[in-house]
Amino acid sequence: MTPPKDAIFARKILMGSINTKMDEIETMLAGTALDLIEAQEQADDISIMLMAFPHMFPASTNQWETTKDRDPATDTYASPDLWRNFKDFYQRAAAASKIALEASQAKRADEFKARIAELRVACNSCHGLYQKTD
Repeated sequence: MTPPKDAIFARKILMGSINTKMDEIETMLAGTALDLIEAQEQADDISIMLMAFPHMFPASTNQWETTKDRDPATDTYASPDLWRNFKDFYQRAAAASKIALEASQAKRADEFKARIAELRVACNSCHGLYQKTD
């Protein structure tokens, strides 16, 4: 079995990669010329990563402590609510993955932009429910 600290570290790396790809897409969307093919490739990568993401939350990583000085690399910021509502968390990750996939298959830039806006909302709402900030 993977040690909890290693699983937490791995999911932080994966989430960091998802965030980097979202930042790249949003930077492209803020510019004057969207490279739709490049943006679609980033969205496809996000879709794949989101499919794997919920599997990186074994029960052993439910270790949130409010008074603890946390190591940002190996300590969790996942709320205990995530494990109490794991089915919802899993469904949210799957829905976000589907939105990213739809963005990767968009035929037009406006369609792509709309899916990415939906993806941002999906990500932020999940973070709001299941990520501790301090």
